[in-house]
Amino acid sequence: MHHDSNQKDQRDREALYREASETFGAAIARLAAAHEANPAERADLEQSIHLELWRSLAAFEGRSSLRTWVFRVAHNVAASHAAAGKRRRGLMAETQPDDSEAKSAEAPPDEQVARAELLVRLHALIRGLRPADRQVMLLYLEELDAADIGEITGLTPGAVATRISRIKDILKTRFEAGKP
Repeated sequence: MHHDSNQKDQRDREALYREASETFGAAIARLAAAHEANPAERADLEQSIHLELWRSLAAFEGRSSLRTWVFRVAHNVAASHAAAGKRRRGLMAETQPDDSEAKSAEAPPDEQVARAELLVRLHALIRGLRPADRQVMLLYLEELDAADIGEITGLTPGAVATRISRIKDILKTRFEAGKP
């Protein structure tokens, strides 16, 4: 009977992972892109997030939403990756254009290039934030509300709202100054 229970737990975890991966896979990819400019390192980060998500689902008891769980795991892995990368390289990765994000059939080529350059610049600006601010902003860009961001980061919803406002001002100032 114990063996049957383990098989059921395994099937439940597989189903939960499949749901998480299908629902939040694009968000995980965006998060990896915002944390890592190097395409190979970005792919490794994304794979690490998926691996840790799979592992962590064995402990998922539904006390938080699956969405909150996925983002918490993803941000913890990304933060560890960023810290390891910073130690390894001694500085943040250089920004490199990502051709895949420029390939949009709806826009003319010059608009595609402009959008891709804007996205690269935005990712560079976000990577330039302090890790705690970067985490809050990436969750905000994934359209999580202040309560969910607070649950993931440990901040109060009021502190999240204040921080988002401050970060927007910082990003706007840096963007207008032409800083990466």
